[in-house]
Amino acid sequence: MKTPALPAESWLQRPAHLSWLADEGTRLLSFAQASRVEHGFAALDANGQLPEHACAELIHTARMTHCFVLAHIQGIPGHAELIDHGVAALQGGALHDAEFGGCFADATRQGGKSAYLHAFVALAASSATVAGRPGAGVLLEEAIAILEKHFWSEEQGALRESLSRDWQQEEEYRGANSNMHATEAFLALADATGDSLWLLRALRIAERLIHGHAAASGYVVVEHFDQAWRARPDYSEGNRADPFRPYGSTPGHSFEWARLLLHLEAALQRAGLAAPAWLLTDAGGLFASAGRDAWGADGKPGLVYTLDWSSQPVVRARLHWVHAEAIAAAAALLRRTGEPVYEDWYRRLWEFVAQHFIDLQNGSWHHELDDDNRPASSIWPGKPDLYHAYQATLLPRLPLAPSLATALGCVTGL
Repeated sequence: MKTPALPAESWLQRPAHLSWLADEGTRLLSFAQASRVEHGFAALDANGQLPEHACAELIHTARMTHCFVLAHIQGIPGHAELIDHGVAALQGGALHDAEFGGCFADATRQGGKSAYLHAFVALAASSATVAGRPGAGVLLEEAIAILEKHFWSEEQGALRESLSRDWQQEEEYRGANSNMHATEAFLALADATGDSLWLLRALRIAERLIHGHAAASGYVVVEHFDQAWRARPDYSEGNRADPFRPYGSTPGHSFEWARLLLHLEAALQRAGLAAPAWLLTDAGGLFASAGRDAWGADGKPGLVYTLDWSSQPVVRARLHWVHAEAIAAAAALLRRTGEPVYEDWYRRLWEFVAQHFIDLQNGSWHHELDDDNRPASSIWPGKPDLYHAYQATLLPRLPLAPSLATALGCVTGL
């Protein structure tokens, strides 16, 4: 595949913009370091402080560990010990279930095991292994064993959603979100292990969820399914603003999938494997559909959180992660196609983020805006997440393959 040249005026080729991305990433990292707690990493409030009863959570511990690895690989001091703290928490700390295997959702050690969270454990383990951190290889082996034994369905070519703590009872649900993050993790696993089986598994997931369901639905990602992968369009109708399983379509996931399809295409080609043409076609379709339907859907700038099945806004809040993923997807499509429309989107999105999300007074980004683009907290209180915003500062500066940790280890001058 010959990659088209970027437009001469592209921000992706301007040293000042690339320097700004690096500076913004460093600012985000500085804020997130305060999330360390005894058993991992916890959610921060809007001012970057730990709440009184802060508790280590698996999602934050895995994501923070992954991001701190990416900083360490670049040569940004102050993150090695944080990585090791995260690896230890995931491998044998309070988040780890020594009796049945896998990890708890938080340090209270209650509830079952979810594919969504274990995909992030595999991502963190892959990144830490690439960085050569102590204990990372063992964590990677454990993460792979859990995925293969309990979550991966060879018959369905996708992940089961969640199971009880002892793995004996399975939820009667299949989700696109967990499988999307599994696709990301599988790309990283392929690089960390050298085993292209993970790329073929990622392709099977994408073929089912995107080239199958989404392409047949006007390039709208169908999120919720039963165990037989029959769509459940009415799922969460009574809880429309759920932060993980909302009703309707989630345009942010369309952007995220668009980017992942391009990473998968590049990774397959890099491994000498066939990359179907629909990966690029579907990536463009997903981005076009989400941009058309979600931007200004209520007459005001920004991307709304969710849409109904007639492309009308349901939850009008603007979430930071949606815009971060749209930025990364625009950069990926711009790098892959060279088409000016993606340059236009890339600039528009960063201008909106700079104006409304970036918090230069208290740090990090506002995680949520209301429908008047004012800071809000109805869905996401505080500023608990580093992962989406930080990756949005990295991905535009990197090739589409290999995956982030491996790419940062190969590329200099960032």
